[in-house]
Amino acid sequence: MPLSPQVLITALNAETPELVWLLMLAVSFGAILLMLRLFGEVGLQVYVVAAIIGANIQVLKVVKFAVYSEPVALGTVLFATTYLCTDIITEHYGRAAAQKTVALGFAAYLFSTVIMMLTLGFPPLTVEQAGETMTWALPLHDHMAALFTPAPAFFAAGMTAYLVSQYHDIWLYHVILRWTGDRWLWLRNNASTAISALIDNTIFSVLAWIVFAADPLPWSTVIFTFILGTYWLRLIVAVMDTPIIYLSRYVRPVTGIAA
Repeated sequence: MPLSPQVLITALNAETPELVWLLMLAVSFGAILLMLRLFGEVGLQVYVVAAIIGANIQVLKVVKFAVYSEPVALGTVLFATTYLCTDIITEHYGRAAAQKTVALGFAAYLFSTVIMMLTLGFPPLTVEQAGETMTWALPLHDHMAALFTPAPAFFAAGMTAYLVSQYHDIWLYHVILRWTGDRWLWLRNNASTAISALIDNTIFSVLAWIVFAADPLPWSTVIFTFILGTYWLRLIVAVMDTPIIYLSRYVRPVTGIAA
């Protein structure tokens, strides 16, 4: 059977969602180390841009995991790895470089959203215009609209939560770094990510489901389902990425305590 994307997708569909989740996490961690080794700071900045855009597309895919009673949207794992990237950049290149990476991620996602809005602004082909040779293109406008038309409330909530939580992550990581010096790398990585992830979940959930929502959800649902419901998953990712930040020191050694 020839190798094709559909063959791979079919094979993965036959596996459990949990196994595919672990595979995606392993691919993400491997990509971070590879980008760091090959391109240094710029490589991680590119990864963050790709991960933010990818996570906001992944959120449209809803999956049923055995550990959840209801299906949940994807995107959490890929987005969570951006915290690892900013931690590595802070460790290797300093606080200012990490803050620049956060700003680049925001700018890239905003730019891609605007460009896709303009792209969708072109009138879609009619059946008469497509003829026989371009009939394959007729449904693609609607497909692109489904992927790249953001709900304004989710866009505003997501970008606000991203900026606040990521800058907090960098600030707290740097504070612990100044206190501990070259010691306790695991502490600054896990503490900064754990607290910042809770901030991200809280800001996004409150804004998306209460402040900006046309029909606000009950506070109990927002707190226990949306804020705390996926938070433990982000804590697992934070713990699992600890060996990766240690490996980053071997992939590209730190020359000194970053300022």
